[in-house]
Amino acid sequence: MEKVPGEMEIERRERSEELSEAERKAVQATWARLYANCEDVGVAILVRFFVNFPSAKQYFSQFKHMEEPLEMEQSPQLRKHACRVMGALNTVVENLHDPEKVSSVLALVGKAHALKHKVEPVYFKILSGVILEVIAEEFANDFPPETQRAWAKLRGLIYSHVTAAYKEVGWVQQVPNATTPPATLPSSGP
Repeated sequence: MEKVPGEMEIERRERSEELSEAERKAVQATWARLYANCEDVGVAILVRFFVNFPSAKQYFSQFKHMEEPLEMEQSPQLRKHACRVMGALNTVVENLHDPEKVSSVLALVGKAHALKHKVEPVYFKILSGVILEVIAEEFANDFPPETQRAWAKLRGLIYSHVTAAYKEVGWVQQVPNATTPPATLPSSGP
């Protein structure tokens, strides 16, 4: 099932289960190794996101004109945003033991992206899928099925909290810019 940016997926509720202790530890162990190279990993994630889903660049005036991956990698603005994304994810992962803190952080992120940046919430699902791809590649020989399931569960949890924040602020789907053709998005996965 393909979707285009702007389609709210609230009708089909994401599973938003809390992670078990073993799942939290698996996610945190993987994340610790990834976060050790925070900026470069964050840049790799964002470059892949923008290359594969160029319609997402419309929200970034500083680098929406960039087409070449190398140009994106070298952009100080993209690198700065990559660090912010990784920092927010780090706060979530470090606080998985505290559901209220996780909810609070993701509510702030969701509300800012809804109200200030006007980003369609489906991009959070897409970005989290790209993050999982990068993790799977970074740890190809050390990313067992139970760790993959824990990350997929975290992905659902993040998306659920973010879309709840969008709903809370009365998000109304934005009319796509007529000059920006919508990208084809992947079908919903775990």
